[in-house]
Order: sequence, then C-alpha cells, then structure tokens
Amino acid sequence: MKKLNVALIGAGFMGKAHVVAYSNMPKFFWPAPAVPVLKTVCDIEESIASDAKDRFGFEKWTTDWKEVVNDPEIDIVSVCTPNNAHAEIAIAALRAGKHVLCEKPIADNSVDAKAMAEAAEEAMKKGIVSMCAYQYRRVPAVVLAKKFIDEGSIGDILNVRATYLQSWSADPSSPLSWRFQKGVAGAGALGDIATHVIDISQYLAGDIKEVVSSVQTYIKERPVQEGGVDLLGTVKIDENAQKEPVDVDDEASFLVKFKNGAVGSIEATRNAWGRNNFITVEVHGTKGSVYFNYERLNELQVCFADDPVDRRGFKTIYTGPAHFYGEVTWNIPGMNIGYGELKTIECYEFIKAIANNAQPSTTFTEGYKVDKVCEAVMKSSESQNWETIS
Repeated sequence: MKKLNVALIGAGFMGKAHVVAYSNMPKFFWPAPAVPVLKTVCDIEESIASDAKDRFGFEKWTTDWKEVVNDPEIDIVSVCTPNNAHAEIAIAALRAGKHVLCEKPIADNSVDAKAMAEAAEEAMKKGIVSMCAYQYRRVPAVVLAKKFIDEGSIGDILNVRATYLQSWSADPSSPLSWRFQKGVAGAGALGDIATHVIDISQYLAGDIKEVVSSVQTYIKERPVQEGGVDLLGTVKIDENAQKEPVDVDDEASFLVKFKNGAVGSIEATRNAWGRNNFITVEVHGTKGSVYFNYERLNELQVCFADDPVDRRGFKTIYTGPAHFYGEVTWNIPGMNIGYGELKTIECYEFIKAIANNAQPSTTFTEGYKVDKVCEAVMKSSESQNWETIS
C-alpha cells in the first residue's frame, strides 16, 4: 500500500487535530487509499516543535518551514499556522510539488486567498491536490441534509438560517492571542467561525450573491499573554496585566441572498455565554425542512410536507452505518462520532483525492469564495448597504 510522508507546520491546537486524523484514518477507513507517515513537525517555537516530535510520533522536527517545503521526502504539507502565514507557506509548498491541506480561513485577506486559489489551479495541472479544511460540511448528518436537498425532498430552497456561537472570549480577562489581532488573523469571529457556517450554507444552498451586515467589537482591549501558544480562553490573566487593543470583530451578523433566489441569515459570535460550539443550520424548502445542531452531532431533524397531517413535524434521524461515512460510526446508530472522527473523515477525503488524482470538494477556490463573502460582510458593515460578492 502506498505511503505518503506528512509534514505538519504549526503544532498547536489544530496541529494536534491533524495528527489525530492522519493517525486514525487508516484505522477507520481500511483498506486506506494510502497510509500517512508522520515525517516532520515544524513550529517557530523550538520547545513546541521538539516536544511535538515525541508527543505526536514524528521522525524529526524543525523551526524552519522552508526546510519542510524543500524536503524531497515530503509528500503532504499540513498548514496549521495563524492565518497570515497560510498563503506564503501553502503557495511555496504547491510550487514545490507538495499536496497541501490548509486550515481555514484560507487566508487573512482576499488578495492572498485569490493567489492561493490560482496557485492551486496551476498545481492541479501537475496532479497536485490542495484542500481547505472545512470539516463541518463533512458531518454525516450535514451530508445527509445535502442528499435530501439535492434529490428534491424539501423542494426549492426558500430560506437558510445559520449560527456559530461560542463563549470562550466572552470574558475580558481572556488573553490577547493572535485571534484578536487583525494583522495576524485578518478578522475575528467572522474569519474564525463564521467562515464555517458560510461554507456549510453555500454547500447546501449554493453561492451567496449579496449581504448586508452588522459587525461589533464588544471588548476593546485584552491582557497580553506570554508566549505564542493560542490558549483559546482556557487561561485567564490578572486584571492588572498589560493590555493592548483588540482590532477585530467579536460578532458578525448578516442577511444573505443566494444566487438561486433563496434568502437567509448568518450569525457568529465568540461572546455568547452558555454556548460552547453551537453550530446550527436550518433550511426551509417548499416541501419540507432540515435542521442540524452540532451539539447533537449525530442527529438530523427533518420535516416533510407530504407526511400525513396527523404526524407532520420534525423527526430525528440518528446517523450511523446506513449513512455517509458509515465506516466511522461504530456499527450502531447512536453510538456516535465526535470531533476526532470528523477530522479523520476530512483526512480520508484528502488522501482519497490524492490517491485518485482528483480534487476534494473544499478546494482552495471554495476557500476563496468564502473569503469573498467575508470581505463583502466587512464592506457592508462600513457602508450599511447591501454589498455584492464579486
């Protein structure tokens, strides 16, 4: 069976998720399309890189990403750095003939996102695969919703409502990580989490063509943390610590119009006390509705208009072996999968695309399309007008 040598650039929270996925993929999807081999881990912090080598089981470590990109032994580069480094690393890796899996958002600005999409298109001609890591569209229940929509079970789409609510930054004592700095992240909740539900909404209902938005920053400054590790609100810093300004959004809310005539709304915030990883998508059609809530990851709510009147209403489908990616769902509906299995599914789609000389559904072009929606959201927040996605 073919083996593919993997290099991980960025050994933090998302780097760990990628390692779990590469390690578990052949264990779930067997025979695997190819077997990932953990070759090199890279992080700008020497202590993090060296620790990650032993912790995750890589053969070697480095602090220089260019060393990774230029290594002829490396087949795959996973980019798990802060957003502002995505473009330079990913484009260099593609030009060096490496397959690239890049975390979302694809870049911290649409200019870099476009450059990445163009580099991926050029690399595609040489059989190089690139993928933007929008894993939530691969939830079996969301793929099932897509099946119902595509086969016409809920009719023509009228409305889409999507939310992504978190609370980890609602506390003002949460430290000023890179996610609160525009020069590194590009945007706040909009780029960090709204991008996920923009992607799911476009996956289910087609491309968004117009938006009108409201973008807010509630906490104007935060205490400075020591070190470069993204603590994601798990550590609180003393109120007397040095503080610096926050220059990204805490919340983005916007109405949307789709190219197919449907309308909808998207809301994302990291300041919603009581919400941890609350992703919801509800799609209403002329013949029914589907509803998904990530906090009930293994369920899809469906309502079909042609059900008898005395039993019409939402019912729950528990995803399992009969549904998409059934190999991962432990044989019995309701035994459930979690975040680790979801990243494993993402890895499977990536490795399968490489093995089949194909491109996955979440190409860099799809990532660029999401970035263009975000750009229009920010522009609308300033103009207070409907803005068209170019």
